[in-house]
Amino acid sequence: MLIDAQTGQVYMAKNPFWPMHPASLTKIMTAVVALEAGSLQSIATVSERAAHTSDGSIIDLHPGERIRLGELLEAALIMSANDATVAIAEHVAGNHDLFVQWMNLKAKLLGTRRTHFVNTNGYTHPNHYSTAYDLALITQYALHNPRFAALVRRREAEIVWEGGRREVISNTNRLLYSDFEGIDGVKTGTTAAAGQCLIASATRDGRRLIAVVLNSDARYRDAMALLRYGFEGIRPVLGSERGSFLTRLVVQGGERPDVVVVPARTVKLYVPDEKRGDIQKEVRLAWSLEAPVQAGQTVGEMIFFLEGRELARVPLITACAVDRRPWYRRSQMY
Repeated sequence: MLIDAQTGQVYMAKNPFWPMHPASLTKIMTAVVALEAGSLQSIATVSERAAHTSDGSIIDLHPGERIRLGELLEAALIMSANDATVAIAEHVAGNHDLFVQWMNLKAKLLGTRRTHFVNTNGYTHPNHYSTAYDLALITQYALHNPRFAALVRRREAEIVWEGGRREVISNTNRLLYSDFEGIDGVKTGTTAAAGQCLIASATRDGRRLIAVVLNSDARYRDAMALLRYGFEGIRPVLGSERGSFLTRLVVQGGERPDVVVVPARTVKLYVPDEKRGDIQKEVRLAWSLEAPVQAGQTVGEMIFFLEGRELARVPLITACAVDRRPWYRRSQMY
């Protein structure tokens, strides 16, 4: 999948609804729930279960250790520590399995179609699955959280325990160390069942794209190819131009009978060439105005849609001011 992080517009998809093993991409949802239900400054006490989570990447937690939730979240997202996610779940929900229930509920609230979690770290299980479409949706939502967005673009961090133990960790996402312009996240995932998985994001000129690659033989190459297509192959369509004439609105009791309405800003729409003709525009505008009218006064909005999904909206404003007619002229006809 390749989508626009702001609008959710799909630029490319192949088998987007196939249920797949998500591996450590699961940790994106773990992080979402932890950020929304927990306090990053709170102190977690590591349980036996968390400490004995030893498969795959771990931060090597020990029973009884105390560590801030924020540190555990860094370990989970940056170095993909599997034991950290168990400690996160137990601390935030008081119970690992209850936390997983929250993950499933949040996934449904976000509109996922074929996603179900049974753990917090992505260990392979027949009832633990997601799709490229659902993972793109979850990531789009997660990236709107500033803390999440900041963590997934960090190359390294230092984890500090309450007792003074420290460990420097590095990000598993090799794209962050590449020269690909604008890379700023998100997460890797690998198991024997899932293969190589990667969700990558990049931002150029204020436009952020999300690429989801599952069960790939070359996840970094595939993600870069998707992102490159999105930035270089999707040409913008001019939806509105700032200050350009749109229409006129009647002004009741004004020195002039009407006022020009213009878009407040320029809007560029990014859609595949074959879908340009499917863009729909809806104008919502006041029927008339009562003087006095200020220059730049908002009087409506223009919204652009593609296949029922909103692409952008722009305020509609007055191009000039219109003063109120003096009382002795208000009964006169134009």
